[in-house]
Amino acid sequence: MKALAIDTSNLVMGISVIIDDKIVGELTTNMKKNHSVRLMPAIESLLQEVDVKPDELDKVIVAKGPGSYTGVRIGVSVAKTMAWSLGIPITGVSSLEVVAQNGKYFDGLVCPLFDGRRGQIYTGLYGNIDGQFQLVQEERIIQLTDWVEMLKEDSKKVLFLGNDLDLHKEKIEELMGDRAVFGHIADHSPRAAELAALGIRGEDEDPHAFTPSYHQLAEAEAKWIANQKK
Repeated sequence: MKALAIDTSNLVMGISVIIDDKIVGELTTNMKKNHSVRLMPAIESLLQEVDVKPDELDKVIVAKGPGSYTGVRIGVSVAKTMAWSLGIPITGVSSLEVVAQNGKYFDGLVCPLFDGRRGQIYTGLYGNIDGQFQLVQEERIIQLTDWVEMLKEDSKKVLFLGNDLDLHKEKIEELMGDRAVFGHIADHSPRAAELAALGIRGEDEDPHAFTPSYHQLAEAEAKWIANQKK
């Protein structure tokens, strides 16, 4: 089984190639540069570096959101186009789940987050249950203060991860005190290798029917729908 994993759902652009249970190549950048311009050349370069031809791929794995609307669409569009043209399935993985993997050995709960503007965050809660790292509170977009109040109901420490953490760290510390733990510098970016590992045995989907997970409509779409109801 050979698969290509793609993540452009936020500022980080990550791609990796997995063959069976081995990551053979990975590329990650975390810069304000246009994913739409850089993604395909990066994919071509990595495939050449690991000696995998596109027609040898068995599936394409993509971070399906939530995250930046533009970023999610770029990654999903490229993944769907490649899967369709190669006649192979696509597998989507939550962008939050990919970040959460950086804390999978933490002795407590793991909270990945992306900024959702206006005091909101995209988030979910992960933890080890019966030896398996898994989702324990469903992913959602929610006001940070409401989310932290929910977290305070549990006595476990919570590890917060994500490149947008600095926008919310002060408020989290204020509300949670020493029960809040913050990842180190290398813990906040999603790794395409983790995306590949999650997706290699994930559910195969038809690229035509595959849809991203935004968790809410874009502001312009929400306003358009509201105007149609008037």
